Amino acid sequence: MARGKLRIYLGAAPGVGKTYAMLSEGHRRRERGTDLVIGFVEHHGRPRTEVMLHGLEEVPRREVAYRGTTFTEMDLDAVLRRRPAVVLVDELAHTNVPGSRHTKRWQDIEEILQAGIDVVATVNIQHLESLGDVVESITGVRQQETVPDEVVRRADQIELVDMSPQALRRRMAHGNIYAPDKVDAALSNYFRPGNLTALRELALLWTADRVDEYLQQYRAEHSVSRIWNARERIVVGLTGGPEGRTLIRRAARMAAKGSGGEILAVYIARSDGLTSASPKELAAQRTLVEDLGGTFHHVIGEDIPQSLLEFARGVNATQIVLGSSRRKTWQYVFGPGVGATVARDSGPDLDVHIVTHEAVARGRGLPVARGARLGRSRIAAGWVSGVLGPLLLTLGLTDMATGPGLANDVLLFLFLTVVAALLGGLLPALASAAVGSLLLNYFFTPPTHTLTVQDPKNMVAIVIFFAVAVSVASVVDLAARRTHQAARLRAESEVLSFLAGSVLRGEDSLEALLQRVRETFAMDSVALLERASDVDPWTCAASAGAGGAPPPERPEDAEVDMPVGDRMALALSGRVLPAEDRRVLAAFAAQAAVVLDRQRLLGEAARARELAEGNRIRTALLAAVSHDLRTPLAGIKASVSSLRSDDVAWSPEDEAELLAGIEEGADRLDHLVGNLLDMSRLQTGTVTPLIREIDLDEVVPMALVGVPEESVTLDIPEELPMVAVDPGLLERSVANVVENAVKYSPAGTPVLVAASALGDRVELRVADRGPGVPDSAKDRIFEPFQRYGDAPRGAGVGLGLAVARGFAEAMGGALAAEDTPGGGMTMVLTLRAAPGRPPFRPELPARATS
Repeated sequence: MARGKLRIYLGAAPGVGKTYAMLSEGHRRRERGTDLVIGFVEHHGRPRTEVMLHGLEEVPRREVAYRGTTFTEMDLDAVLRRRPAVVLVDELAHTNVPGSRHTKRWQDIEEILQAGIDVVATVNIQHLESLGDVVESITGVRQQETVPDEVVRRADQIELVDMSPQALRRRMAHGNIYAPDKVDAALSNYFRPGNLTALRELALLWTADRVDEYLQQYRAEHSVSRIWNARERIVVGLTGGPEGRTLIRRAARMAAKGSGGEILAVYIARSDGLTSASPKELAAQRTLVEDLGGTFHHVIGEDIPQSLLEFARGVNATQIVLGSSRRKTWQYVFGPGVGATVARDSGPDLDVHIVTHEAVARGRGLPVARGARLGRSRIAAGWVSGVLGPLLLTLGLTDMATGPGLANDVLLFLFLTVVAALLGGLLPALASAAVGSLLLNYFFTPPTHTLTVQDPKNMVAIVIFFAVAVSVASVVDLAARRTHQAARLRAESEVLSFLAGSVLRGEDSLEALLQRVRETFAMDSVALLERASDVDPWTCAASAGAGGAPPPERPEDAEVDMPVGDRMALALSGRVLPAEDRRVLAAFAAQAAVVLDRQRLLGEAARARELAEGNRIRTALLAAVSHDLRTPLAGIKASVSSLRSDDVAWSPEDEAELLAGIEEGADRLDHLVGNLLDMSRLQTGTVTPLIREIDLDEVVPMALVGVPEESVTLDIPEELPMVAVDPGLLERSVANVVENAVKYSPAGTPVLVAASALGDRVELRVADRGPGVPDSAKDRIFEPFQRYGDAPRGAGVGLGLAVARGFAEAMGGALAAEDTPGGGMTMVLTLRAAPGRPPFRPELPARATS
């Protein structure tokens, strides 16, 4: 059953008109034809609110006696019995009188929603549990009746009922809220302008948070990447340096200028972990952000400006706050810096603020080489070949009596520069070019052992060598980076292709998918976590681990967590993933949520089919009880009444006939009730067969007792092996099948019951010469309460074959229908043969007709 929808009118303060708005909504829905009732409405003696009750059906309240006083509460059971489409319930945070089913009224509403009934309710902002301390500090009044924020947040619709403090105080003065003798006290205490303004701001901010949740959900569902300036959301870019605290405080002041501003501090680190950030300083900055009401985020990314912009656009930020660069002037030769790059690429919808601080231009060290992703060993090899290689080459060439010439020397040094670029990237290659140029000048360019160059041609050669070395190093490094990007994109495409294929194939193994996630990202363990609400603990829907590694129990315990909606997350333990890997991880997380939903939907569909089948069986059972069971009862009642009648003198023949009718009706009732009970046992799964080895000729004749002798021909060879069955269940199955065959066979044509052995099974075939059944209906005749053709209503309720097949399958056998050669239908009962040879039996007289 689908859960009902909850709509809440949230009042900024008492008396703003939330109950009036709820009743107005009730009248609108009633005019549209909606079945609506009032579960509980408290008008507090306000005339205009009381008038709105007219024309709406109200469920009578329940009276509860407590400590000698009678109170009235909403009658939950009466509402559920009435079962309207919509019910109006006032005062969501109300505490019920002790002795009620639930402590709080919101719990009553939860039960109504679970019953599939929509609810329209009201609550004031001061009754929200999270705002209790704030409201007390503002008004000096502690609210005793509260409702969890999560109950209100998960409402399908929330409508704020607001009013300016001046207008609300005028309503109070006119007597529209409280009685005249309470107006002066209320206006001078709780309803002071300052109190009402603060409560109004609380309501607006709380509702704005809820609206922001809707906005984020909409942007995610529709893949909106463009920034919408719905509210100020400020991203603070941290480097782990001492300027971070200044930036955070500056961002907090900027957010405070506009109501509802939000701060998100983000630290972007390289995936290789080579960073000068102080963990202690980052921890202090994280604490400062959280104390100021913001959030801290740790993101892995190779390109820091691009990663920062992607994060800002992903959270729909409106502003980015960065610190002035700490690099010295000469370090700008390596690039314009993060701040300038972010400002250049931010676009018109994202403002970038560069904030000065005390550490400006004090230096922050050389930038980390882009080749750092190549690994420490390759970088070290690049530096060795780029710096030591030219020195060793110089020693080798100077020991030679006659060198190869300056042109060849230049080519040899150029070769070492290329090797350095291939191994360590750009910086080792630049160092190799610089060292090689100096060595060529000092040792191989006349005059030697000086840095002066005598021949201008040699100077040109050295300059050209340096330029070519730098160009080659840049090209080699660019090719290496492009190769790295291509490999990553190929890997991502393979992963996404796998996901697309799993969707098309309809794979629904959640554990296999999580194992693939663990293997793809080289993690220790992966878990799909979910929770029912923001206040409930996390539970593990499925997990996968390597070497017995325990899965994370909360997203906070994992190195990587990928949210999936509001109350689900994919948590991974093992290492921190780079930002570029999170794109693929998000696809995995979405697929995991889809697989989990598919599994649950399949389970719900199976339960729905079971319920539908149960409903169909109950409906058919009622039909059977109303006719097929009443028919023999009516015959028995008529015969008994006739025998007890004093007005008629019955002859012995008449009495015998009436008694025979009573016996026949009782037998029919016994057969029908037996089948109903057997079907009930099969439906509830309580059939427990007691398997033992037995001969068919010990069971089948007993099953034929209820049919006329001339209507059945029995053919059971004596050499048949024994069968492993439950004798009682087998007897019931054979009896139902034979009775069904006799019922449809033409008069004077006996039904053939024959048995034969086929390998490790024994088949019992019951063949009739009736009208037969088409192939399309052969399976349907084994369903409960199914009777084929124009069978008379007194022929039974259609359970015989269903019970027979159910008992056969319970014993490990099968029952199927085939066409009889020449016309008719043959029921084939397949049973398991007992192991071993059949025991010796003496010759018995041949059975021809039973």
